[in-house]
Amino acid sequence: MIDTTTPPERAYLVALDQPRARFEADDSLRELASLVDAAGGVVAGRTVQQRRAPDPNTWVGKGKAAEILAECTRLRADLVVCDDELAPRQQRGLEGVVTGRRVVDRSELILDIFARHAKTKEGRVQVEVAQLEYQLPRLRGIWQGLSRLGGGIGTRGPGESLLETDRRVIERRLIDLRARLGEVQRQRERSRLSRSRDGLFLAALVGYTNVGKSTLLNALAGATVLVADQPFATLDPTTRRMSLPGGGALLVSDTVGFISKLPPTLIAAFRATLEELNDADLLVHVVDVGHPNLHERMIVVRETLTSLDLASRESLIVFNKADTLRGAEGDALREALGAEFPGSVFVSARTGDGVEALRDRLAATAATRWTTVDVTVPYNEGGLVQRVRERGSLRNTEYSEAGIRIEADVPADLAAELTSRRTRAVSSDRR
Repeated sequence: MIDTTTPPERAYLVALDQPRARFEADDSLRELASLVDAAGGVVAGRTVQQRRAPDPNTWVGKGKAAEILAECTRLRADLVVCDDELAPRQQRGLEGVVTGRRVVDRSELILDIFARHAKTKEGRVQVEVAQLEYQLPRLRGIWQGLSRLGGGIGTRGPGESLLETDRRVIERRLIDLRARLGEVQRQRERSRLSRSRDGLFLAALVGYTNVGKSTLLNALAGATVLVADQPFATLDPTTRRMSLPGGGALLVSDTVGFISKLPPTLIAAFRATLEELNDADLLVHVVDVGHPNLHERMIVVRETLTSLDLASRESLIVFNKADTLRGAEGDALREALGAEFPGSVFVSARTGDGVEALRDRLAATAATRWTTVDVTVPYNEGGLVQRVRERGSLRNTEYSEAGIRIEADVPADLAAELTSRRTRAVSSDRR
């Protein structure tokens, strides 16, 4: 038998250790290695270069570039993956030294993972827009970076139909794709308007990639969203209905995860998707409590939310993977984080510990937006009782000659409807 499978590409990772960097170079390289794995590659080796500033021609400097060539030859590495976004001049300069090997920067690697995982038509359009905007200033040769023929990291793109195109054709393609994204945005707005008419409270899960948001959504709402231990396993937003302990329901939405040095073109392309967060009543910031860089990751998430004009939205911090906190050291960390972030919740979506407490917390937050009503409605409006059960918390019902007496906590719009259809008001007030 002849093995016809293509072996995974061997990547040599390179990072710069610069003063005042948010993440240490070694930690950033570990994250870069996980991205390479998610893209289907294998890490052949890695190196860190200390510099006060990137070299304008080769990013790492000519001497270090020569060392990288020697190591790639020794380790049989197929490509060089850099931990920052390179300027076109830097990318061409480094490729000129590491002859015969492609140079892929962090942004191109992330775009490749998104292209690999994009399943819906909407997702593929968003990724193609981001890839074209990234490639536009980097056009060279026959534009081989957008060919699917190679099938390697950084080569998943719109396809070989664009190989012979020039800048003007690409720009026209971008105009067409942006028009499609505009239609996607309008469709989402109509969908959100329809959902808003239901008056259900919406809690949106946000956070760094691979912190367990999808697992938490499954635990909260009994969903079956794909869960994988890798960055950006799911791209498309998923919204599920969660039953509340005292009756009623709310919506929980899972969105694409954030990451350090996320390409601006990608944020712009996925803005229509991320606008789901605009309608969220509560942002549930999920954090991997066991990660050594959890504070830096939290800053990345907050900065990304700020870029989306969501910094002032009400939020709840949820420390996930609490099952990894063990012994005295784990107890001390839990106590310290609890004091630093009052009102935060500790859960383990994997084991279920703390999930009920989080569900109660979400129910209590939703209830603060509800109105307490005590009204009597005629029997021909009996369907309102079921609507109260679905959307609010039904405390008591009584049946008398006057009609059906309903005591409940309900969203404001349903409270107004109940009041307008009542036969006799007993009391109505807002918490």
